[in-house]
Amino acid sequence: MDTISDKRTCAWALNHPIEREYHDKEWGKPNFDDQYLFEFITLEGAQAGLSWYTILKRREAYREAFKHYDLKTLIEVKQLAESHDDESHIDDIISNYDVIKHRNKIRSVFSNAEAAFALQQEYGSLSAALWQFVNGSPVINTWTKQEQVPAITEQSKAMSKFLKKKGFKFIGETICYALMQAIGMVNDHLISCDCYEVSKHIHKPL
Repeated sequence: MDTISDKRTCAWALNHPIEREYHDKEWGKPNFDDQYLFEFITLEGAQAGLSWYTILKRREAYREAFKHYDLKTLIEVKQLAESHDDESHIDDIISNYDVIKHRNKIRSVFSNAEAAFALQQEYGSLSAALWQFVNGSPVINTWTKQEQVPAITEQSKAMSKFLKKKGFKFIGETICYALMQAIGMVNDHLISCDCYEVSKHIHKPL
């Protein structure tokens, strides 16, 4: 009798239980919640140059370090720091939280919060600003092998250009496509994966 095999899930999720749990419960499922979306902008930016497992195991630490991604609180911290020409908040995060110790990545979370808040004012929600790149509906791909899954698409290029123009940092084309995969803007589960059909039928709530 077969146990869990590559045919039942995407290959990248077989390396560690935390990756499998994330794959099965979240990855590729459309999400329209602004706080969740900002979390993944943060995590995908932090992941640049590193493995996804390295970030996932620090997920709770990131939530604590960055005020559970409350945009207004993050903006207040940034503005207070700027008014005193003081980056002790970054030093505090580096010293006390299990996050990637990269000052510019940490700094970018606060500036990205400002940019995200501005998009909320302009578009009504961060979700609307991001999901416009797939016209509000998930792109349902039909990959049979992991090698077919792209790292960059025309949509991710457009999203990256747009977000950079709006003031976001650590938001390149590859990062944007990983973000699109994570929040379900594209369904990149292999068609043989148990999660493919489940994610396929999740749509934006009315």
